[in-house]
Amino acid sequence: MSRENDSFNCFKPFISPNPITSFNPVERYPTIDYTAFISPFSSVIGDVFIRDNVYVASNVSIRADEGTPFYIGSNVNLQEGVILHGLLNKRFTVGRSNYSIFVGNEVTIAHGALVHGPCYIGNKVFVGFKSIVYNAIVEEGAFISYNAVVTNGVRIAKNRFVPPGAHIDTQEKANVLSLVPKDSEEFAEEVQRVNQEFPASYHLLLGGNRCSCGFAYSH
Repeated sequence: MSRENDSFNCFKPFISPNPITSFNPVERYPTIDYTAFISPFSSVIGDVFIRDNVYVASNVSIRADEGTPFYIGSNVNLQEGVILHGLLNKRFTVGRSNYSIFVGNEVTIAHGALVHGPCYIGNKVFVGFKSIVYNAIVEEGAFISYNAVVTNGVRIAKNRFVPPGAHIDTQEKANVLSLVPKDSEEFAEEVQRVNQEFPASYHLLLGGNRCSCGFAYSH
């Protein structure tokens, strides 16, 4: 292997099982679909299931070493600086399984957002720049604007709009949210359209003999 290829290796994402602890005594490896792309400088740790055509940008932390497991559905994009972590033994039930964090299909989690389990995010949800979602259920098509906080066990109903900077920490506040405005709905759809092209494109750009900075991993 050439020295040039050796230097590229240091830019790979960090993908590993969880460390063995008293509360998680078994090593569990991430399961990542081969079509997903994990960018350099990102980390995926523990019992994390990542489905097809997921795009994980640089400097994303997906850390299932405490709360576990995590599920990330198809066509999800996690943008730069996103953090996913969960509290020990706090989960939501989805179907017949329990998850610390469940992210549905075609979800966007934008730059710098924090999603902390226990948390459920439904299909086609948009989580805006530097927002926080913790201990919450966010139903399909909801739009969480930048710098907003959604927490304290609230449920955001389908297609509801959380305004910029809002703190939705009671169900009463959640119940009076308006529907997603048309321009925000169109913005979320366009972000999805753009980001769904990235996994395959980055695999072509950084794959083959040039660099293996993004790769799929299953154990």
